[in-house]
Amino acid sequence: MKLKKYRPITPGTRQLIINDKSMLWKGDPIKKLTVNKESKGSRNNMGRITVRGRSKGLKKRFRIIDFSKRQHGVYIIIRIEYDPNRSSHIALVKSESKRNLHYIIATNKMKINSRIEISNKQDIRIGNCMILKNIPIGVHINNLELDPNKGSQIARSAGSSAMIVSKKNDKIYVKLNSGEIKIFNQLCKATIGTVSNIENKNIKFGKAGRKIWIGKKSRVRGVAKNPIDHPHGGGEGKTSGGRHPVTPWGKPTKGYKTNRKK
Repeated sequence: MKLKKYRPITPGTRQLIINDKSMLWKGDPIKKLTVNKESKGSRNNMGRITVRGRSKGLKKRFRIIDFSKRQHGVYIIIRIEYDPNRSSHIALVKSESKRNLHYIIATNKMKINSRIEISNKQDIRIGNCMILKNIPIGVHINNLELDPNKGSQIARSAGSSAMIVSKKNDKIYVKLNSGEIKIFNQLCKATIGTVSNIENKNIKFGKAGRKIWIGKKSRVRGVAKNPIDHPHGGGEGKTSGGRHPVTPWGKPTKGYKTNRKK
């Protein structure tokens, strides 16, 4: 997916860099595969803010993604869509036998009208889903299960992937994006390839309002506030707080142990 730059006609477009969505589906999603998503702006039933820095954002429906992939068979990719609830793109697939429609996480270089297969053993091709036992060492995988038949939980965001490092007995050693090497059951499923929308990490919003659309408010630094509003506030001119970083309620933010011993 390419990045799209704008001419600096307005202050909001001066540094704006977003994804080019010209290749994505321009219509509405399948209504049967969506549910209503209510945003409360991080407020509880009493109307009090429980998490700072969040807004309601634009109204959107939640797309139901098939993470389990328990129905084995051959699927045809009908189209690739934008999903406002996640960083990656999603693909609408249709089963060849039952003609059922499903949403799945789109893999990079996935093409419309191409075929993907979900089974325990098949060709190593982008988009195919199989158990880790039959995937060779060194292949990039995504949508990885933690437990067999539980549904994919790892490597689902834009541009993320994992790689099989080694196989010993019934254990599969997988290197994650963070560099951690984790042990998996050989019957866990994974999809071949890297998650779509790789350039998502390089986008620039250009203005604070675009962040509010997706549900994030701009946060004021503690050192920019008054002494009554934050422990870091006040002082003549620009100061750096004069103490270890703390929350507005005075608790340390770095290295503060929160686990209870008992």
